[in-house]
Amino acid sequence: MTHVTNTADDAVPAARTLPRTCPLCEAVCGLELTLDAADHVTAVRGDQADPFSRGFLCPKGATLGHLDEDPDRLTAPMIRDRATDTWREASWDEAFGVIRERLPQLTAAYGNQSVGLYLGNPNAHTVAGALYVPILIRALATRSLFSASTADQMPKQVSSGLLFGDPLTVAVPDLDRTDYLLMLGANPLESNGSLCTAPDFPGRLKALKKRGGRFVVVDPRRTRTAKLASEHLFIRPGSDAYLLFGIVNTLFAENLTSVRIEVQGLEEVREAAAPFTAAVVAERTGVPVETVLRLARELAAAPTAAVYARIGTCTAEFGTLTQWLVDVVNVLTGNLDSPGGAMFATGATLGIVRTRPFRLGRWTSRVRELPEAMGEFPVATLADEILTEGEGRIRAMVTVAGNPVLSAPSGTRLDTAFAGLDFMVSVDRYLNETTRHADVILPPPRILQSPHYDFALLQFAVRNYARYSRPLVPLGGALAESEILARLALAVSGQEPQDDVDPLTAVDEFIIAGMLHKAGLSDRRAELIGANTTEQRIDLMLRLGAYGEWNPDRITPADGWVGSTGGSGPRARRDDEGKPLADDAGNTAGGDGDRLPGGLNLQVLLDNPHGIDLGALRPSLPGILRTASKTVELAPQALLDDVARLRERLAAAGPEMVLVGRRQLRSNNSWLHNVGPLMGGSNRCTLHIHPEDVARLGLDGHAVVKSAAGTLTVDLEPTDDIMPGVVSLPHGWGHSGSEQTVARTHAGVNANVLTDDSLVDAPSGNAVFNGVPVTLTPA
Repeated sequence: MTHVTNTADDAVPAARTLPRTCPLCEAVCGLELTLDAADHVTAVRGDQADPFSRGFLCPKGATLGHLDEDPDRLTAPMIRDRATDTWREASWDEAFGVIRERLPQLTAAYGNQSVGLYLGNPNAHTVAGALYVPILIRALATRSLFSASTADQMPKQVSSGLLFGDPLTVAVPDLDRTDYLLMLGANPLESNGSLCTAPDFPGRLKALKKRGGRFVVVDPRRTRTAKLASEHLFIRPGSDAYLLFGIVNTLFAENLTSVRIEVQGLEEVREAAAPFTAAVVAERTGVPVETVLRLARELAAAPTAAVYARIGTCTAEFGTLTQWLVDVVNVLTGNLDSPGGAMFATGATLGIVRTRPFRLGRWTSRVRELPEAMGEFPVATLADEILTEGEGRIRAMVTVAGNPVLSAPSGTRLDTAFAGLDFMVSVDRYLNETTRHADVILPPPRILQSPHYDFALLQFAVRNYARYSRPLVPLGGALAESEILARLALAVSGQEPQDDVDPLTAVDEFIIAGMLHKAGLSDRRAELIGANTTEQRIDLMLRLGAYGEWNPDRITPADGWVGSTGGSGPRARRDDEGKPLADDAGNTAGGDGDRLPGGLNLQVLLDNPHGIDLGALRPSLPGILRTASKTVELAPQALLDDVARLRERLAAAGPEMVLVGRRQLRSNNSWLHNVGPLMGGSNRCTLHIHPEDVARLGLDGHAVVKSAAGTLTVDLEPTDDIMPGVVSLPHGWGHSGSEQTVARTHAGVNANVLTDDSLVDAPSGNAVFNGVPVTLTPA
């Protein structure tokens, strides 16, 4: 695939269909986009030739063209006049000039810690976010780092870091081969999967049941996923750790353990689980005693089994303990790092090679002394750091692709905090609830003007896979997001670009030289390929990666990798274990699929634009461990210490009503609410409530919901798909007064007016969005 140009000398077809990876969620589905002569998307289909997604397409992916050319997106830098609170377009040079003048003045006066950086969820879906945000972090030289991670998955990364020595070493369910799946607080039929990259998650769950497997969902809501399951169990929000401890207790008490890997801390786990008998946890969770016992026995007896828990459990008071216990159960039943159990993906690109075990809390936040995790502070304390006077107070912010006013707890308080900043810069395609406080907005180009490779998400894939998408549309007068971040890194440092030095090329060449030197390959710079230095960095990361041609220990399956170069052939057929089935000619993928010899590099991916199947997940322990003992450290002291807090809560009386969040298939946090075709239907901002609670509280149509943090008036949607005593409000809404036309029309309310930023999961600092005590009264 080549870049598309529109010069007078080029013969541009009236329409052409090109492959592209969808960048909108963690499913990494392959798409086929039809573009007209003016580079507008006229049709979107699932890519049948993609060996991983095999033609699957969700409503979000189907509307990629609408998002790509949203009429409300910014197309030029914007500068705000604070005196009149009005905006005007500016040139790139002027915008970077304002930053270069203002930000270094603040750091000179108040120190580097006076500048905060917030990174939003879309950074995990872009090449620029993966490769160039680290450059910006180094340029800012501040510890005041925050991201959407502490509003989402940080408990899983902290528990994985403590158990395996690396927070990016995350076990995922081997969906295509497991016989038994226990899922807690996850709704992949709406989210498409999270920390578990699995295109067509619904199809994989249906296949699990079709081959005779069992699939159990534990959730306070009867979600679309729960309705597909073999069994659904209601559970009181925030009590998942108790249920898992009850399962662990039963496994030990009934001698059902079958540990097949080398671990440390087994006896400490047994001792920690002793108080949490099935009878004790049943009282706290609402899951009957006999069901707790049965779940433990079924997990132990299944030929293969996996436990998987996601955002509903991460964003709760005991999120890290819950994620830890997920892996404990997988270890005790003999299913960690075993086919059909919970396994580890092997990404194709060389990432950061950790040389020391993960450490938690190397420093603490200024105001609340919350521990750092993975180099960042909890977003729940960002408002504290801005509003609280004293040395080190944050006076300026840089946000990249984030809208924390809607996505972080106590959103109203954070809105006030941003309004009082001395200076703010946002890299964002929209003027939204957060960026309206900025002094300068730097908009990235259209989605189709950027390359795509899923560096982060393929580390959590249920099957090893690689795919690279080049830009489908030329930049024209736009600036690449990678160049925006490189120039921003210069500007925040007070440096002016040199006339004869391109900032992006300079950054890339420095990194390439360092990687080659470290690998002892400095003389091979000329062999790297790519249309620019960004692609050459990707080429180098592939060559040095687990499957790379420059890796002497590269992984090469005996029968080669499955690739597909054709654009319209039938999708690959697979057996019940997810393995490709060969046709009469010996091919296993659609179109011109073949078996790929040798090592991986960028050219191989360019020759296979529909992606490459690198094989089923394979056992990886102990090689991937970075713990001091080189074993799985099953009982980290930081987590054992938190068990005492869990025990204290056993006797505490629960609130009468609690609030939980809600995933929606046609929504993704706050950044798809301006796409017209996705609005309406079930994609509405309503409060799910059980009819019994409506009658008991005398409610009718609307209700006033009050928490310790704030008050909202909401539309009610009674349903018996939610437990009595629980209400659910989707996150990411609250666009009243927005500059985004569609979002403003379907404004909804901001659920994070109700969440309390003083409540966090203790080990990770993750925000608590589920199990929030609320009261309801008639509106």
